[in-house]
Amino acid sequence: MPIIKAVLESRRFEAAITFLIIVNAITLGLETYPAAVASFGPLLFFIDRLILAVFVAELLARFAVYRGDFFKDPWRVFDFLVVAIALVPATGNLSVLRAMRILRVLRLVSVVPSLRRVVGGLVAALPGMGSIVLLLGLVFYVFAVMATKLFGESFPEWFGDLASSAYSLFEVMTLDGWSSGVVRPMMEVYPWAWLFFLPFIVATSFAVLNLFIGIIVSAMQEEHDKTASLERSELQNEQELILREIRALRDEVRQLRQATGGELDRR
Repeated sequence: MPIIKAVLESRRFEAAITFLIIVNAITLGLETYPAAVASFGPLLFFIDRLILAVFVAELLARFAVYRGDFFKDPWRVFDFLVVAIALVPATGNLSVLRAMRILRVLRLVSVVPSLRRVVGGLVAALPGMGSIVLLLGLVFYVFAVMATKLFGESFPEWFGDLASSAYSLFEVMTLDGWSSGVVRPMMEVYPWAWLFFLPFIVATSFAVLNLFIGIIVSAMQEEHDKTASLERSELQNEQELILREIRALRDEVRQLRQATGGELDRR
């Protein structure tokens, strides 16, 4: 088992798994082209099955090495779920799972340390993002009710009810054609409509959404600092271990010299 564990945790093995994930992503992408399937369909299927077999063998090896500790690592659990989805028979009502084979590409996140740090930062930002989502929801609700009351009668397709108003305001928030597609036609009926939409855009696109960015950046910085702190701690521990070994070696040399000197004196 120690040999298998050393292989699984080696850089060469991780590089090989990364290479297989990239190859699998390419083959799954080629399957979306009918011409490629017609020419190389059996080969693409063989490569896909072979890579899946390697992934299954890898997980079984990790099960054998870590045993009960396997599920204590969230990244190993993530790899297990992604591979397990690919093993479900994609026939009948489960044919939609065939398209989910591409999820195997997400294993790249668990293999590349920099991607793990990014995902860790995003997960760490979720509690703060929850408060921002609540604030954004309140802003949307207030403006949606106001828009329904103000513009619903003249523009029922956009603001006829609360749901339609919320969806229209979401389109406005994305700033995709909000002026020519929504606001300017409304200003022909309501010339003051811009007084409603400009505060909404400032409150959502320029304020609340930037809070999202700030929280995510802050969480990623904390994740980076935590990783750097762990690396410094490991380096310091290694240096202390080397120093202790050097001191022990120095003591042994001193004792050897003393013993040798004593023998010379007796002679």
